[in-house]
Amino acid sequence: MNKIWGFFIVIGILFCLLNNNVEVINQEILNSTKTAFDMAVKIFPVMALWLGIAKIAEESGLLKKLSLKISGILKYIFPEIPKGHESFSYISSNIIANMFGLGNAATPFGLKAMQSLQQLNLKKDTASRSMITFLVLNTSGVTIIPTTIISLRMMYGSLNPTSVVLPCIIITFSSTILGLVIDKIFARFS
Repeated sequence: MNKIWGFFIVIGILFCLLNNNVEVINQEILNSTKTAFDMAVKIFPVMALWLGIAKIAEESGLLKKLSLKISGILKYIFPEIPKGHESFSYISSNIIANMFGLGNAATPFGLKAMQSLQQLNLKKDTASRSMITFLVLNTSGVTIIPTTIISLRMMYGSLNPTSVVLPCIIITFSSTILGLVIDKIFARFS
């Protein structure tokens, strides 16, 4: 990804230089820096609020209770993982955090889940079926409250920033189901 973006930047700069528009380069660098700073300042309070709520949910045991409820479903999605294995709690915590649009809070759970799944992996240099399935779940994850999208819409003055909630739920639920179906199809043929 870095190479692609680097390529675009180099092409843009070369294009400006060839067309004698050096001031455009300076102007865009300053504008993009200001936009990035403004975005970070405006998104930070919303992310802090939701991360705080997630921390309260974690400390109160709510995340653990929700994780236990989800882990009942996970045993069917991950039949290779032994019953009661720690990876179920990491996977379910990651899913819950992603459901509430807390990708930053979900990342540590996802990393711990992958480490835990790697311990069960017999071929250490190849991803196991469970690792691939978890990656599908994590990537397509069902989102109930898309906090980042809502905060971006608020930042840019949307009249109804939460109008995307229902479409996000429908799309992420559909992508998760489709991803799991495709994952199971590939698992059967490999």
